[in-house]
Amino acid sequence: MVADAPDFAARVRALFDAGTNKTVATLRGDGSPRISGTELVFENGTVTLGMMPRSAKLRDVLRDPRVAIHSPTLEPPAVQADWPGDAKLAGNLIATAPSSLDAGGAFEVDLTEVALVRLDPAATMLVIESWHPGRGLETVQRA
Repeated sequence: MVADAPDFAARVRALFDAGTNKTVATLRGDGSPRISGTELVFENGTVTLGMMPRSAKLRDVLRDPRVAIHSPTLEPPAVQADWPGDAKLAGNLIATAPSSLDAGGAFEVDLTEVALVRLDPAATMLVIESWHPGRGLETVQRA
């Protein structure tokens, strides 16, 4: 994504870097969603994260590597047009080191979707920018 849409990637990273705690969604064994707190790192064009031994989210991703991750939720400013928006990543986790329920896990996110939602400068429309591998960057506006 960084090579394909560098400005977009920088804005997404800035939203994720705005706070320490992000929210990750994983899939439980019965297919229902689970949300948990997480931290992640952007480095050299990759997104990585780790999980503690015996955590429920680690159990989930060892069974099904699909995740969605939301940037930190920040209070909107008094002037709505100044809201930088929020960002979301989705993809599959790939172990970067041997991972097990007892040892914990280290993963890279193989991105399948990146989205940034914000307001237009007049704060009259929602602007949804999304990037997908092979499709590139797309923008949709909604009144």
